[in-house]
Amino acid sequence: MSQVNYIQSALRVLEIEGQAIAQLTQYVDENFVAACELMKNCKGKVVVCGMGKSGHIGHKISATLASTGTPAFFMHPGEANHGDLGMLTEQDVLLAISNSGETTELLALLPVVKRRGIAIIAMSNNPQSSLGKYADVNLCIKVEKEACSLGLAPTASTTATLVMGDALAVALLDARGFTPDDFALSHPGGALGRKLLLKLEDIMCKGELLPLVTTQQTISQALLEISRKGMGMAGIIADDGHLLGIFTDGDLRRVLDARVDIHTVSIESVMTANCITASQETLAAEVLNVMQKRKISSLFIVDEAHLPVGAINMQTLLAAGVI
Repeated sequence: MSQVNYIQSALRVLEIEGQAIAQLTQYVDENFVAACELMKNCKGKVVVCGMGKSGHIGHKISATLASTGTPAFFMHPGEANHGDLGMLTEQDVLLAISNSGETTELLALLPVVKRRGIAIIAMSNNPQSSLGKYADVNLCIKVEKEACSLGLAPTASTTATLVMGDALAVALLDARGFTPDDFALSHPGGALGRKLLLKLEDIMCKGELLPLVTTQQTISQALLEISRKGMGMAGIIADDGHLLGIFTDGDLRRVLDARVDIHTVSIESVMTANCITASQETLAAEVLNVMQKRKISSLFIVDEAHLPVGAINMQTLLAAGVI
């Protein structure tokens, strides 16, 4: 094939599959609502089942449901016929996927499922198929043609199935009032989870690691504290312990430019007062945005009495995976 032919073939696939998705809107009707209600009110889990390419799509649908607030898992129909059907309980809903509605391995399960009183939602191109007749609710995923030039390989039909699954998951997410915090709890291991879950109290340096000096100490003493603690700053505290200000590497450059005697001048006279601080309940990702916007590399975390309880810098955020 020439380069032109490759491109033409690809564009034809995209056009056919785009039309298949657009045509799904006619099937988002009372049956779609009924399927959503069954899944939303399910006391157990949504068990997704499909064979072959429908099974591959089913895996993704079950994963999307589970990560967006609808407990779900995938059950392979072949394995279910040999014992795995025990996964299914009377509290569950079965989401059965078969483009033709005549998949042998799937149909073999349905008499037992029906006898146990388990609700069945069918996704097929024919509500009058054998699968459709067993189902309590039928979701039609019919497409005019496959994108495969032979008209054989599941292409547009699997895309339509996937999109209908996404539509179910997002409709249920909205119905449940699912929040970003809820989403993060399902994704604790990824970058998204860290950004939505990690609070400053989870990553901040605290206790003896805090670089703190009193107002009476000199600049040179503050520099020793900065060097020992490695945070690139020191906090200046009053006699009662509350934070008065901060002294950073940037402040040191200004002091040196002014030829101040670092061995005799008190740190209080050169500190930056009213410095930016944060609460330990604040999300680390939010503080990162503030630090980047204000062009600062470190800050203190204070409690309600303005007592320093922690400290972070860009290295802390980097080590925690927030950056």
